[in-house]
Amino acid sequence: MRPVAGQVLHFSEDPHIARFEPHVAATAAEPDPYVWALDAEQAPSYWFPRDCPRVMAWPGPDTVDADRRLLGAGRVHAIEYGWLHRMQTARVYAYRFDAAPFRPIGTPRPYAMVATEPVQPLGPPEPVGDLLALHEEAGIELRLVRELWPLWDLIVASSLQVSGIRLRNADPRS
Repeated sequence: MRPVAGQVLHFSEDPHIARFEPHVAATAAEPDPYVWALDAEQAPSYWFPRDCPRVMAWPGPDTVDADRRLLGAGRVHAIEYGWLHRMQTARVYAYRFDAAPFRPIGTPRPYAMVATEPVQPLGPPEPVGDLLALHEEAGIELRLVRELWPLWDLIVASSLQVSGIRLRNADPRS
């Protein structure tokens, strides 16, 4: 589930949103109100239930061979065992938007697309379907781990590209 050219997506477990208003999320690091969306490259980071903590890593242009071997795959996403049932049962929907009002946010690499004006979806939300199957079809290795923190510590110290989302919901470090 990725957007086509000229579109961006917003993933939600709420299939009843008719209009998206810019707002400052309670967990936002950004102080400005935005409508958040994703391009095709960023979309796989949101093939999860909303509150699911996850660690993601993939090689970038500056990744050294020794760090590529840490992955054993092109891109790896990891969740804790305790989230597997939610991954299997969550109903996630994708809202499609025209990309024109959105701009990339984040440096040195954009991590999302944002709009500063209200936007309406191009149509009704689409069920995303089987989240595990999406990973498989995209060639993304989905790992189940007891605890995210050892993997997180390993990859943030590497030359890999890395993202951690909803880590506040992860089990505490042991």
